[in-house]
Amino acid sequence: MQNILQIIYLISSVTFILGLKFLGNPATARKGNLIAAGGMILAIFATIFLYTTETGEHLGNLGFIFGGLIIGTIIGWMIAKKVKMTAMPQMVSFFNGMGGACAALISMIEFRHLVSSGHYETASAGTLITIFAGLVIGTVSFSGSIIAYGKLEEKIKDFSLPAGQFINIGLLISLLGLSALMISGNIENTSVFYIILVLSVLYGVLFVFPIGGADMPVVISLLNSFTGVAAACGGFLYSNNVMLIGGILVGSAGTLLTVVMCKSMNRSLTNVLIGNFGGSNATAAATSTTFVGSIKEVTKSDAAIMMKYAKKVIIVPGYGLAVAQAQHVVHELEELLEKNDVTVKYAIHPVAGRMPGHMNVLLAESNVSYDKLVEMEEVNPEFATTDVVLVIGANDVVNPAAKTDPSSPIYGMPILDVENAATVIVMKRSMKAGYAGIENELFYKPKTSMLFGDAKKSLSELVSEIKSLG
Repeated sequence: MQNILQIIYLISSVTFILGLKFLGNPATARKGNLIAAGGMILAIFATIFLYTTETGEHLGNLGFIFGGLIIGTIIGWMIAKKVKMTAMPQMVSFFNGMGGACAALISMIEFRHLVSSGHYETASAGTLITIFAGLVIGTVSFSGSIIAYGKLEEKIKDFSLPAGQFINIGLLISLLGLSALMISGNIENTSVFYIILVLSVLYGVLFVFPIGGADMPVVISLLNSFTGVAAACGGFLYSNNVMLIGGILVGSAGTLLTVVMCKSMNRSLTNVLIGNFGGSNATAAATSTTFVGSIKEVTKSDAAIMMKYAKKVIIVPGYGLAVAQAQHVVHELEELLEKNDVTVKYAIHPVAGRMPGHMNVLLAESNVSYDKLVEMEEVNPEFATTDVVLVIGANDVVNPAAKTDPSSPIYGMPILDVENAATVIVMKRSMKAGYAGIENELFYKPKTSMLFGDAKKSLSELVSEIKSLG
């Protein structure tokens, strides 16, 4: 029976790898998600019905197990069905936090089991290291993800303690020191385990609190990798290969994505974690910035004429597009322009939105063809030959300050070179600063015109104007 279980675990692990591979392409992402989910379902039910202990006993408490599965499935299904695309980052943060909490609970249960059975003193160093690593990493992931959720939901504001970086470093040293002393046997008081738990919660909270909003995609990726590592610790504890491989895949994928995101922002991970990008410092900088030139508005009629008779239009989607739920209307605009022999593409910046791939998912929902979604490195050379660029709710990813202002908090971040186009139309609700908290010089450029209003309403009116032109 155990041999069959290990074979099923191997099959499930292969589905995880295949699913991750398919997720690398928007056209196959849905299939990859289903394949990986199917592998997880197979592993869960194989464990329930085929796993046996060393004494040959099967799992007990099946009522509680299936009750938890049913309740969790119903709650997860309802949340996923109701969540808006604008709230997708919050949902990812929340679910990731639950994964970290589960990994931490595994460590707590195994620690209590060792203590109650009298085996704590004789436990191997490897077992104790895995328990404490799962506890600390899982708890930090849980508390940090919940704070990230609150910040994305705009229920929690940026908050920094005086000398907060030193406090965090002190907490981290305390966590590592106490864990090392317990593992080595120099501290035998098992209640210290729960002190480590409390310190881990506190560290996770203070770790995420001061990080600016524009850095939140990086933080989500990093916390996701933490959860994967914590899950892998659980796989070590139970000698469960599928749990181990799944955790390693999540951890490594999250780490690689974090590195890619940092590269896209031209910042080191250390700078992201301590730089307060998009926090109060950036806001202060925004209020003191002045630009040469003036804001020029454009009417929807003029915008419609420019786009209808253009040869090439590039659309730059941003978080404002998601807030307005305007992805279906922008797809309608794209189809209408193409009927008038206009070439239309979408310029996708790696950190546009509130999470990695946010714009890709948003546009895929409205059936925008994947080959029209062009990444930053490929699309930047095309702006010079573009007649009209339509920026919808994007701000920081098109801000020239990233290239021209060394004092700007986004200086050095690769941006979309929309200013090289013949005409730039920016759709925004107001002149409010972007998520990084700084003004955008692009809005004052001679080639830039502002189209104020709700993105969905403005796009709908723009579509009507183009249709009326015949």
